[in-house]
Amino acid sequence: MCGRRLPGSSHFVDCEDPREPSLQSLEGLRAFRSLEELILDNNLLGDDLVLPGLPRLHTLTLNKNRITDLEYLLDHLAEVTPALEYLSLLGNVACPNELVSLEKDEEDYKRYRCFVLHKLPQLKFLDAQKVTREEREEALLRGAFMKVVKPKPSIVDADASQEHRYTPLPSASRELTSHRGVLGKCRYVYYGKNSEGNRFIRDDQL
Repeated sequence: MCGRRLPGSSHFVDCEDPREPSLQSLEGLRAFRSLEELILDNNLLGDDLVLPGLPRLHTLTLNKNRITDLEYLLDHLAEVTPALEYLSLLGNVACPNELVSLEKDEEDYKRYRCFVLHKLPQLKFLDAQKVTREEREEALLRGAFMKVVKPKPSIVDADASQEHRYTPLPSASRELTSHRGVLGKCRYVYYGKNSEGNRFIRDDQL
């Protein structure tokens, strides 16, 4: 599995080799309560992530996984990793920036950092950026109100949304494979002030 322990080291590393399977279980970590650094990048880990108690862990990276529920993760880490000082969540939906969505901007990321520091005030680095004094003060004042809402899965598929999309064309002409003409009737009503006889005469015919 990926995330195997290096000999003589407290590090677990992710597996960049696409031929290697992704990490499926963290049960084996229970034997390493003295672990200090843990790297679990690129392992398809989701919101069911459960870490054992790791009281000495100070560095954890979970980049490029499938984590969407930020509050659940932070509450879990606060419980099982009390010494955590370095955390990185880049590439997860739970970390709102342009790496996961072009709709996110710098303000979204700032709110995310504020909420993370509210939950984990002992952090010194978040996503490879040093935590500043201003951020700590902001987290103390407003962090509780900066909750990043977990995105809800869409229940409307693409075909349905296309089907209900507004179009000014008659229903018979909306199908791309239909080349049948559509015949309509309309009554022309003239509301101009000029005479009926002159309204179709062009300027170059005068």
